[in-house]
Amino acid sequence: MKNVEYRNAWAFLDEYRGKEFEGKWPTVPEMIHLSVIRYPDTLCFHAFDPEIRLTYKETEDTIIRIARFLVSEGFRKGDKIAVCGHNSAEWALTYFAVIKFGGVIVPLDAAYKETELEKFISFGGVKAIFSEKDRLDSLDRNGALGLKKYSLDDVLSLDGPEVSFPRLSGDNLAAILFTSGTTGTPKGVMLTHDNLVSDCYLTQANLEFKHSDTIYAILPLHHAYTMMAVVYMSLSVGGGVVFGRKLAMTHIFRELKDGGVTIFMAVPMLYNKMISSLMTGVRKKGIVVYALVRAMMKVSGLIKTVTGRNIGKKIFGFLLEKLSFENIRVCISGGGPLPASTFRMFNELGVDFVQGYGLTEASPVTHLNPIKAFRVESVGKKFPMEEVKIVDPDSDGNGLIFIKGPMVMKGYYNNEEATREVLTEDGWLNTGDVGYQDEDGYLYLTGRKKNVIVTEGGKNVFPEEVEDPFQLYNEIDQICVFGYMADKALKKEGIRAVIVPSKSFIDEMNGDKTLVEKRINEIVDSVNKGTVSHKNITRVDVVYEALPMTSTKKVKRGEVIEKFGDK
Repeated sequence: MKNVEYRNAWAFLDEYRGKEFEGKWPTVPEMIHLSVIRYPDTLCFHAFDPEIRLTYKETEDTIIRIARFLVSEGFRKGDKIAVCGHNSAEWALTYFAVIKFGGVIVPLDAAYKETELEKFISFGGVKAIFSEKDRLDSLDRNGALGLKKYSLDDVLSLDGPEVSFPRLSGDNLAAILFTSGTTGTPKGVMLTHDNLVSDCYLTQANLEFKHSDTIYAILPLHHAYTMMAVVYMSLSVGGGVVFGRKLAMTHIFRELKDGGVTIFMAVPMLYNKMISSLMTGVRKKGIVVYALVRAMMKVSGLIKTVTGRNIGKKIFGFLLEKLSFENIRVCISGGGPLPASTFRMFNELGVDFVQGYGLTEASPVTHLNPIKAFRVESVGKKFPMEEVKIVDPDSDGNGLIFIKGPMVMKGYYNNEEATREVLTEDGWLNTGDVGYQDEDGYLYLTGRKKNVIVTEGGKNVFPEEVEDPFQLYNEIDQICVFGYMADKALKKEGIRAVIVPSKSFIDEMNGDKTLVEKRINEIVDSVNKGTVSHKNITRVDVVYEALPMTSTKKVKRGEVIEKFGDK
């Protein structure tokens, strides 16, 4: 592999090592304190409804007060405390306060039902939970869990007597993140201070975060991707975090403007909807206007690629304003594959677009596409101090992706068997993803090993790559691809798609399901013609109820297969 240039975003740590912290990396509270030293009066947390504005000094002071309160309540180093609620400054303050006194934070999905929450709380040995008031009464009603309950609404007023917090080290456990499953044994990813802080700084080797940047927290904070790419990275450079109220476009557009946001992070689905809506608006201006805009976008993209000059912002400011993107410097996409066409169009419009890859077990980011050296089809370049190997590659070079580095988890909480399945004795993490790596350290994903469809000709097909082309069709709201037994006698597996039409398209067809399904099948036929035959969809089911999704807006493939499979 070639030697590749990286940004050393953590070089400034040398000035403080031995004074403010020991070892290679600061702990999480020390990382925050370094930004307080450097930027005490800079706005750190900004939330709306009610409005909350906290500088770095005020943020750290609030974290300390909440931590003192928890110590006064009898909590000690190593105790596990959960936080469960919608995105807010109070959520983030609680998260860091638990870590400050040496506790272990357990972020839980607010979408979980009470029985699911209680299962994770019991399994994780959680002693207390912070949540919204209307949620607390329904948790642990009979007191069997001995759970202490605190309202997130009261967080800003909490305090306790002065106390000396215990000394923390990089290998201390900081967080347990539950990744899947409300059945069977839960998987709680154990992340140390070194895991989280190293990943925070190493990620910036491929992406420049600036002290002047403000980033928007709209995706759920319990998810490792959001917490790292939004909150941790912003806190490490002294930037601002704006907390979004709800995943609704009108709210998002308003808060991007009011919060002065310069970096926007979302999942592919949201970006696809944005660019699709924008280009639909251009089409309505007429075929001549649309053709002219698309031609100018191509020229803009070519100039950017060849010279590095970004002229798109000036030319297409009138379009970017419709998305409240006129001040956006960088967009980050993760949580799933982004269509290359979406990537290209945002770049052509003048918005630097970064796609990343990772998994919770790796804190979670392991790859990012550098802005000035991105490769459209890749999910990004690996980080310094990180090793990647492709195990058992097939004839196309696709194999299981293994990762090793300081960001790799300690293991699964109270689940040695599951830990051994993914983590080797010498520290290699089996991601469960399939792909290949080029000589420059760029990673290309093909799919998930467990989702692979084996066709009659012995070809491996990954649902994700079949689904990708459908993301830009306004007629389709959701699609889920999986294998089905096309011929049981011959054990021949085919490719099946369950598709949910968009409400706007159904309305456009006046609710006529015959017309809706005719058009959906036309789209499938068109996509089939544009790809190799062994990736062709051979069965289509059009359904009119939403498919189950995770909180980061990915279809729950397993639940869809359970409901629609083998029918």
